Amino acid sequence: MISSMTGFGRGVAQTPTKRIKVEIKSLNSKQLDLSLRVPASYRELEVTLRNPMAEILERGKVELVATVENVVAEANSAVNVELLGVYKKQVEQLALSLGLPEPADWYSVLMRMPDAMKSETQVVGEEDETAFMEAAKEALDALVEFRRREGRKLYDFFRIKIERIRQLLNEVAPYEAERVPKIRERLEDQLTRLTSIEFDRGRLEQELIFYIEKLDVNEEKLRLATHLNYFIETLGGEEDFPKNGQGKKLGFIAQEIGREINTLGSKSNHAGMQKIVVMMKDELEQIKEQVLNVL
Repeated sequence: MISSMTGFGRGVAQTPTKRIKVEIKSLNSKQLDLSLRVPASYRELEVTLRNPMAEILERGKVELVATVENVVAEANSAVNVELLGVYKKQVEQLALSLGLPEPADWYSVLMRMPDAMKSETQVVGEEDETAFMEAAKEALDALVEFRRREGRKLYDFFRIKIERIRQLLNEVAPYEAERVPKIRERLEDQLTRLTSIEFDRGRLEQELIFYIEKLDVNEEKLRLATHLNYFIETLGGEEDFPKNGQGKKLGFIAQEIGREINTLGSKSNHAGMQKIVVMMKDELEQIKEQVLNVL
């Protein structure tokens, strides 16, 4: 079974004074691109978070956002009286210089000024750190489970598409049986029209055999069938525990499938077979698009 790189997880923990919420979202990416946005007072925990997240998630564009709300009001901030006094004098001088009236409501004007409130350093206690890590773990576990559910959807999608390509491959046989006699008939018909040219009948037979052998697609069909089987094998069994790191491998197999389909199309020399090849390519393109999401 496979996992997806796409997912979302949320974790919440609470202490007597704080409510901590952690959300993690993940999108597809060739490598692990990890971004953490946490309150300044919890920055020291980033290193502790990064290592397990990198080990578990492996790949993807991952963004973690943590918010901390005070459940109980705390006096962590105060009015910056000194700075507001400076602002008030500057506004008064501005009004005098420009001949403008002073503000009718000084409080609303001054409290919108930058750094109107000064914050005291908030100390994060051990209980808060523990709650933060619990919320982060809950979010990470939820993200992993989300990825597994998405992986199951991709698993079903790939099996349907691979089976469709296999069915189309089986439809090639009837066209292939009628293709060689038609090619031979067409070549001989064209030669009979060249009445002024003498040719060696035996040599003609040899050239026809050589030409028809070049159009033989049995090897391409065999290799394509082998690649299809390998793709299904790499997906794993339906009840298997999700195995990470299969995305790149499936991508490589899909490329090999594409090569055999292209060769089959170039050798087909038959409208019916070429139509089948086009349908195969359409199914394969859908597979390639979704393979990018596989972990």
